[in-house]
Amino acid sequence: MIHPLRRWFHAPLFLLALAGGLIAFVVQSGELGSADTQHRLQSTHSFWTAEPPVFPQEFPEFGVHGRGGNLQSWYGIGQSLLMLPADVVGTYVDQLPAFGDYNGNDPSVRNIIVSYCTNILVTVLTALVCFRFLRQLNFGIKQAVAGVLALLLSTTHLHYTQNMMENNYIFLLTLTGLSYQYEWLRNDSRCALLFGSVAFGLNLLTRLTTGMDLMAGAAFLLLLLWFEGVRGRVLWNRYRIYIATALPVYALFGLIDRLYQYHRFGSFFNTYLSVVAREARQRDPSLPASYPFETPFHVGFFGALFAPEKSIFLFDPLLILTVLLAAVAWRRFSPVVRAYEITGCLLLLAYISFYARYTVWSGDSAWGDRYVSTTVELVALLAVPLLLRHRNEVGRPVWITGVALLAVSTVIQIASLAFWLPLEIYQMNTLGHPTFVIALRMRNIVAFAFGRMNAWGLSNQAMTEDPWDYVHVTAWNFLPFLLKRAGAAPAMIVHLVFAVWSAGLVCLAFVLWWLRRVLARLD
Repeated sequence: MIHPLRRWFHAPLFLLALAGGLIAFVVQSGELGSADTQHRLQSTHSFWTAEPPVFPQEFPEFGVHGRGGNLQSWYGIGQSLLMLPADVVGTYVDQLPAFGDYNGNDPSVRNIIVSYCTNILVTVLTALVCFRFLRQLNFGIKQAVAGVLALLLSTTHLHYTQNMMENNYIFLLTLTGLSYQYEWLRNDSRCALLFGSVAFGLNLLTRLTTGMDLMAGAAFLLLLLWFEGVRGRVLWNRYRIYIATALPVYALFGLIDRLYQYHRFGSFFNTYLSVVAREARQRDPSLPASYPFETPFHVGFFGALFAPEKSIFLFDPLLILTVLLAAVAWRRFSPVVRAYEITGCLLLLAYISFYARYTVWSGDSAWGDRYVSTTVELVALLAVPLLLRHRNEVGRPVWITGVALLAVSTVIQIASLAFWLPLEIYQMNTLGHPTFVIALRMRNIVAFAFGRMNAWGLSNQAMTEDPWDYVHVTAWNFLPFLLKRAGAAPAMIVHLVFAVWSAGLVCLAFVLWWLRRVLARLD
């Protein structure tokens, strides 16, 4: 028994997966992080219980009428299916006599189990797939490990590990699709192509706009073949196999999505968005006919790039590093790296353009622009590995700039965990727009730590109007602190949770230190 354990603890991939799991463990608040995910969990619950997907009292704020006049949610089925196993377990655990005296709301036992199990699983799988993909792109073990840790700790991926929207799940499926379809291109494994296509297909069930990810996967392979000089009949034969394998898979998942749509709304051809728009205009005839795509294109497009409240460059500074490295070292990039980065940038442009006219192009209550942040992470994924690979060629100024951007980005992502995300949204009711949200978050951290929120004008009436919200925006957004602030759990349980959480931090620090030692021995 000792020998396999020693071997595992000297394997970088095992340590990386363990670090990913511990990162996801220590950042959890026990809550799902957004009303959207809470609604999706209710849809999950409706799959196997008698509860409805939408409660009557939630309408008209949430829900639309479907077949038979029943209220339905307006989301895809993907994330609801992902949470199903944890929801079953969490529901039964929540009903145990041991939790009979717990009021179950701050946070509920069910939500704790769902958030911890789902986020840890997705993070560990992401670490494994990301390492696999970077190694496929011929990055060294150290470069690949650094790239994975940079993704998990230094991009908005960290925020969405705590706040469980669809982003990280979409990222996992997209990167899995890219990795396995690329494997097919290299060794003609039809099984790998099929598996990658299934990953992309699952994305369709999560968010229909991920159809752009499917096209990006095909574009990535086409660009790579082109850069490698493949032309004519050889190129056509490769793509004939690709289309014959991938297209039926995509059609199958498209059919599943359409069946779910028909089950809810009685139509195979519309989308839930069209149903939402129709009922919204019925309630408010003043809404334009183009609702919910009535925003001027330039507002959403340039807002995603430069708005101080949502700019992708501010919330993901590693994107700046990617652009910088491309500018100074493009000719040194391998064909596969060039194909990947061009594909990623085109995908990012497509997402920004698609959501530019959406009524809430910014993702509304979210850290950064959540509709495009997943694609930003895909583009920024190679920043740190490329910096390490081309360190000697790019020169000292670029190296120092890259390290600085990595440090700044890490601080920003850690700061994003400190409070529940609506805090700054409440504050902007009095501070106005535009607001440099990241600077405001840093100020909130300092003010809250020293008890100066009121003195510095960072509290307002709007924060207190919803008692549940007020509790959550006035506590450090980690499970032990939230349990203590809510005051519903017994003191003994709170102390125990603090002890386990602290132990998790110590274990994470040790694993990262040990991983560094293991990597150093590779020299």
